[in-house]
Amino acid sequence: MRSYLFVPGDSDRKLEKAPYSGADCLLIDLEDSVSPRRKIEARAMTAAFLEGADRREGKPKLIVRINALDSGYAEADLDAVVGAKPDGILLPKAEGPAAIQHLSALIAVREAENDIPEGRLRIHALAAETAAGVLNLNGYRGASARLEALSWGGEDLAADLGAARNRGDDGHYTDVFRLARSMTLLAAAAAQIMAIDTVFTDFRDMEGLERECFAAERDGFAGKLAIHPAQVDVINRVFTPSEEAVHLARRIVELFEGAGEDAGVMSLEGQMIDRPHLRQAERILKRAAAAGLRT
Repeated sequence: MRSYLFVPGDSDRKLEKAPYSGADCLLIDLEDSVSPRRKIEARAMTAAFLEGADRREGKPKLIVRINALDSGYAEADLDAVVGAKPDGILLPKAEGPAAIQHLSALIAVREAENDIPEGRLRIHALAAETAAGVLNLNGYRGASARLEALSWGGEDLAADLGAARNRGDDGHYTDVFRLARSMTLLAAAAAQIMAIDTVFTDFRDMEGLERECFAAERDGFAGKLAIHPAQVDVINRVFTPSEEAVHLARRIVELFEGAGEDAGVMSLEGQMIDRPHLRQAERILKRAAAAGLRT
């Protein structure tokens, strides 16, 4: 999944339009975009949307962002939506592997209550939205078989730190936010799950979004969160491997297949190619296939 579009769970109009946005995944939001007085209504609307959604192959995945575990709302969120069978739950303000284990147990109870096979609902986590979350990024590997992706949040982290801004005058994140971003990427890689980059908040600045997407894709992120449908096309394009990248990856895989299991360092067009290049090539082909490209 390349693009994750946030959709307020209490907006019929936005829920109706979201499936046609082109996003790979819709993040139906019960947290920040929904005021406390509309939480109950948002849960009902989200459940109804999930029950009526087109789940055929090629349609966007449907993940619900619940409220934080310590908010007092999370369990009621799960009670309302698990029975409608979302593809997963997005946990905000996750502060370590224990939070994932706790959420997994809460989901398992509700899966059983709704005759849903255990483990069907996946977990995505915003694991670096607080200082504690950043400091507890180590150890997500093995936290839960449900855990599928980690992301981070520059705006919530700024609020937790009391930072006036999270970007400098040059438009780039300042040091502490670059650290959180890098640690999220490393934590996801260590856990062998997807790393998803955070939102680009200026939805009118497509050039800035594109630059940030290219940087994220270069560093190893698999996709990016979006706050506006207009951002989806840019995100999908940048996180889809180019024809040139797919062609080179295929040649590398074929080179190793032809050399046999004992192959070590080889040469391709004058460049040294070894096992790390093979792993990266296989990853590119997997991403290309997921995006619907011939590999």
